[in-house]
Amino acid sequence: MGGELSGVVIMSSFTPVFLSTLGKVKVFHWVKEMDCFGTRMGVETGEVRIGGVLMPGIFRGTAMQLHLVNCDVDELVQQSSEACEAYARYLHLPELSHLQKLQLWTGWDNEALVRPALHSLEMIFRLISSTLFDTRDYVDKEEWLRRLEALVNTQVELISHISEGDHSAPTTKQQASSSSATSSGPGWQKFGSRSTSLRCSQESLLPRMATWKKAQSIVTRLHFAIEGHMLRVPWTLGLGEPNLSGKPVLEYDKICTPLEVYANRQSSAEYSEDHALATAHQILEAWLVVAQGLVKCIEERISAGDSEAAAKKCWILERVWKLCTSTMDLLQVMDPDDFMRLKQELATQTKVGSKMVTSGAAYCLRSSMMRTVTKACKELRRFVPQIVGVEADPKGGPRLQEAVMELFNSHGQRTRGRMDQSHSYHTGSIHLLQAFQAVEAAIRQFFFTYQQLVIIVMGSGDYKGAIQLENSGIDALQQLYSEPPYFPSVDGARTFLGDFWHQHNIMEERLSMRQAAARNNDKSSSLCSTTSSSSTNSDEDLACATRAAAASIPPAGIKESDYQRTQRLMFEEHIRTTV
Repeated sequence: MGGELSGVVIMSSFTPVFLSTLGKVKVFHWVKEMDCFGTRMGVETGEVRIGGVLMPGIFRGTAMQLHLVNCDVDELVQQSSEACEAYARYLHLPELSHLQKLQLWTGWDNEALVRPALHSLEMIFRLISSTLFDTRDYVDKEEWLRRLEALVNTQVELISHISEGDHSAPTTKQQASSSSATSSGPGWQKFGSRSTSLRCSQESLLPRMATWKKAQSIVTRLHFAIEGHMLRVPWTLGLGEPNLSGKPVLEYDKICTPLEVYANRQSSAEYSEDHALATAHQILEAWLVVAQGLVKCIEERISAGDSEAAAKKCWILERVWKLCTSTMDLLQVMDPDDFMRLKQELATQTKVGSKMVTSGAAYCLRSSMMRTVTKACKELRRFVPQIVGVEADPKGGPRLQEAVMELFNSHGQRTRGRMDQSHSYHTGSIHLLQAFQAVEAAIRQFFFTYQQLVIIVMGSGDYKGAIQLENSGIDALQQLYSEPPYFPSVDGARTFLGDFWHQHNIMEERLSMRQAAARNNDKSSSLCSTTSSSSTNSDEDLACATRAAAASIPPAGIKESDYQRTQRLMFEEHIRTTV
């Protein structure tokens, strides 16, 4: 079963124009034709039918440039191998990747997703501690702490969504006891209940910060946030949260290994913002690993025919991309002067012609994981034919788009190729297609926000100059968020569906007007029959003309309201003359 053809419908804008008549209507759809000079757009006639009703419409639009069609992030972002290696070494990615890929529990399916998420959590705790004890009096510590606290809340919520219903995670049960051990946390308990000894992580930074006077306020809020978010999970993290329900505690230290994560901390005494910049990108890389694992889970569930479960994972993937956007927004709070000093140190040398120049506008595009995950999310389009149960037309026909429109319009009814499936299958298919487009929107939002971040932090002049020095010769970030839709058949189906309901309302209004005219025709006929004995031949001709006018279709160029008013006046005049 072939994948979705991303170049079938390529429009800079959609301007639907409808054809007249209610009968069999022909529509035009665009078909891509390639020649040696580039791309040109041709048309061929066809019919679009939705829910058994012919859908009149026509696509009009101009062809987009060739380099935007089927945009490949690897070809678009031509980063040198030296720049990518320097980026990986600066962030200690080889060491962190080794920790994230460990598989210690064979029966735990979520291990590859939870471990990098916990790593990023420890990195944020590290940023909170460094912000609290930052000796620079010109740094906006309050804004840093607000953003970091919000980021912890979002990450814990995502971890709870990923782990919802996960009963195979390695945990230990807390024991009812009044004794205090080295692994026990504060004595949280419900009123009237037996006191318990809470098992807390010994290596995580959050329980340690709870003993610091500067950090008590933010740590208390984080503890209650963890308690609230982890209610949907059969276990809790064990970072000092109340755990009032007495749930099992995750083996946090064995899974996360916080000391090993802390050993890969990047910090330079000479450059104050070095730690913040490196940690923010380490958090980004950790969640990109989570996103890669979610894409694999989505593919497995689609292949197994479980669209509803795939849609749930897809919605989590969308939120991971939004979390990456929020993570990069942390860099807006960096001190401008300190960052510019660091930027000159981190900039790489790129060969342009015979000269070596400094470049590096899009720092995140040096990440191989970023390019891999972005491409994997775009390749989800190949599952669209399998979801709707129709093979894509290799000639570029609208077969797949018609199937998506029929699925949307059916509201869970059985569609072609899936007559043996249940109502829930088709509902899950609609949810999955919606989640696909939500992921696409989140990816575009990330690259657009990152571009604006670079412009703000570096300055627009420096950014535009750096663009000219890139190997690709184009603004890669702009191309990534402005390329054509990842799922063109779903995008076109939504457009046609809106046009369908617009035309449907117009047809309903015309039908009701014709029915009213028919009722008026019946009343006129009964009145003519009672007064036929005293009426002349001219009166009968006038009545027949009036009835014919009432039953006729509004002539072209006359509005419906004016036409109804004309009918009423003609009928009143006929009554006066006959009586």
